[in-house]
Amino acid sequence: MNICLLIKDFAVGKKFLADGRPTKSGAEIHGENHALQLIKLGHRVTLMTKKRFFHTAARENFNGIDLVRLHPPLRWLEIFFRLLTTHRDIDAFYIIGTPKFAVWAILFARIFRKPVTLALTGKAEIFGAEDGWRNKIFSTCTRYVATTREIRDGFIERGGIAPEKISILPHGIDTAKYPRSNEKIRRELKISHGVAPDCKVLLFCARVVPDKGVDTLQAAWKILHRQFPSALLFVVGGGLNELLDDLRGLSAELDNSIRVIGEVDAPQEFYRMADVYIFPSRHEGLPTSLLEAMACGLPAVTSDIGGCEDVIQNGVNGYRVYSEDAAAFAEKISELFTDDGRRKIFGERAAELIRETCDFATVIPKLADIIAAR
Repeated sequence: MNICLLIKDFAVGKKFLADGRPTKSGAEIHGENHALQLIKLGHRVTLMTKKRFFHTAARENFNGIDLVRLHPPLRWLEIFFRLLTTHRDIDAFYIIGTPKFAVWAILFARIFRKPVTLALTGKAEIFGAEDGWRNKIFSTCTRYVATTREIRDGFIERGGIAPEKISILPHGIDTAKYPRSNEKIRRELKISHGVAPDCKVLLFCARVVPDKGVDTLQAAWKILHRQFPSALLFVVGGGLNELLDDLRGLSAELDNSIRVIGEVDAPQEFYRMADVYIFPSRHEGLPTSLLEAMACGLPAVTSDIGGCEDVIQNGVNGYRVYSEDAAAFAEKISELFTDDGRRKIFGERAAELIRETCDFATVIPKLADIIAAR
């Protein structure tokens, strides 16, 4: 199958914005991963996205992906031209998000009777079918993929999509890259980072931006530091420079108990070193960092929102609490810090769930079947 994947942006060039945030979004990462995994299954993938910079090529091979950048202001015309000439052998379309130019691919597919699948990875992307002509076209796709139950419900309630056209499917991760930890590995990694082997470590691994609940993280840590003065908080991830500086300032106030690591390419060692994962985000689809942490056997305390509800079974493999309640986060983390048995059981259950439901080996064949369906 020759698949055309359409996505609003596909970051190139600088890795960080001037304010410190990484340039590549979660949706872009999912798009790249899905393209590469579909290629592994034997499919061909063309990825179409906006051309934002003069110096970038209009078309190039990117790790086996046929990457096409569409020129403003006539992206709609270029899509039709390419689909009639250079890419006339496209079999099916896969859209991530709701890029405006994708409506022209939907119209092309309708004319030539090719299937179109639209996937949403965040609640903010849910569209109302009656809110403009583009949304009306988005509501005419062949199939829809929702990464969470919340997004599925939004498709039905706001988009007017028939339930039988919607599949709930996580975006997936390669669980082989996130092996389970154990007490021996955890102790060795702590020592390698200059941490006492019996020191309790709380991990936050996500973008350091307001929507991720960094203020709740700070408030919860103030409580936990009073209860566990020798414990450490590791903050892994790029983000706003001012928030990273705030965390460094708070660390100085709290006996240097916060280690601000910043952006890393491979966070696995931190997942495997930590004792508990905290995720106080206010808005989420299905957070990749949470899936990665769970795959490594790390019990989590998360906000009671979005995709967290799909993977964290409260009191079974982790805890969910109200996103603004720092005291509740601290209470549940304290329980896990002090109960070695519960922490181990929660971690084992979390790792098993992610391997069964979110591994690429499970997700991508199902995605390919959905994309091909008529």
